[in-house]
Amino acid sequence: MPDRIYLDNAATTSLDPAVLAAMMPYLTERFGNPSSIYSYGRETRLAVETARKSVARILNTRPATIFFTSGGTESSNTAICGAVRDLGCRRIVTSPVEHHATLHTVENLQRRGEAVVEHVRLRPDGHIDLADLDRILVNGDGPALVTLMHANNEVGNLTDIRAVGEICRRHGAYFHSDTVQTVGHFPIDLQDLPVDFITGSGHKFHGPKGSGILYVREGIALSPFLQGGGQERNMRAGTENLYGIVGFARALELATERYEEDRAHVTSLKRSLMEGLRRSVDGVRFHGDPEGESLYTVLNVSLPRTERSEMILYNLDMAGVCVSGGSACTSGANQGSHVIRAIYGDEGGVAVRFSFCRHNTPEEVDRVVEQVRSLA
Repeated sequence: MPDRIYLDNAATTSLDPAVLAAMMPYLTERFGNPSSIYSYGRETRLAVETARKSVARILNTRPATIFFTSGGTESSNTAICGAVRDLGCRRIVTSPVEHHATLHTVENLQRRGEAVVEHVRLRPDGHIDLADLDRILVNGDGPALVTLMHANNEVGNLTDIRAVGEICRRHGAYFHSDTVQTVGHFPIDLQDLPVDFITGSGHKFHGPKGSGILYVREGIALSPFLQGGGQERNMRAGTENLYGIVGFARALELATERYEEDRAHVTSLKRSLMEGLRRSVDGVRFHGDPEGESLYTVLNVSLPRTERSEMILYNLDMAGVCVSGGSACTSGANQGSHVIRAIYGDEGGVAVRFSFCRHNTPEEVDRVVEQVRSLA
């Protein structure tokens, strides 16, 4: 088998060697507990706070607004549950195409009687209907939380979170955005964006798994989601994931330095794959808004359903091509995609998600086009 081609970077990315190099001292000789007062602890506490300052500088916010977590799922749970339990939000407005870290959390809160959940309408291309969001907030009573992701992890649609935030401000609603697919891939200026909470996950931009952030706007006070010690300024109990925190910050630094170069390279790969599939596969379509307001790293393809295409994920894997049918939650499972169903209903096609990173090459794209042509 030729070298494998990895095109599931929206699920996870490889660890950058420079990130590993930054982490290694804290996996070996600098192992102290950051809460300890002696020298081993002081040097690791310095590493945590240096990482916090770096992340805050890149996102243009104060270090006090950045909290380190285990990743996007914990961050979203903390923000959403905190908005309900600490900020009095008994209404949650979301969409049916959110990541399960959001959907399952709000569904659980509704099931427990802690909040009422409303879903904003989608436009035919899967984008959020902002007029409907405005209508929902106008007609509701009491504090509300709006939770809408910046970029959809399955079809790649980008939401105008500035417009969403302005609608929320107009109606006095809090705004949480799952930015897991965009932190590290787009410039984010938190001094300029009207958002109350955002999330990030290091393994989406060549950092370590198990490392994430939660941004909480100044002036908002949440109770800890995890109870125990007083770590993370009493916001997250548990000994800090020291090397993960250092790795997150270094990965974000590198992603920021390389942003223009990486975006141009990856965008060209996405366009090349679209053009190749259009030429090679009769009846191919593309989900979402891939040539408009879309995440440059993701392309979701609809193939005509045939006996062969129904097995395409398996057959591509056998040919050395790693892709998914949706989010990492459903990759390799015959559950279908809640995102595709919400936008298109039972469309009858076979969905395949290709997601790119800076390590992918034009030659790999050419090989993938040929494989899909032969297997679809």
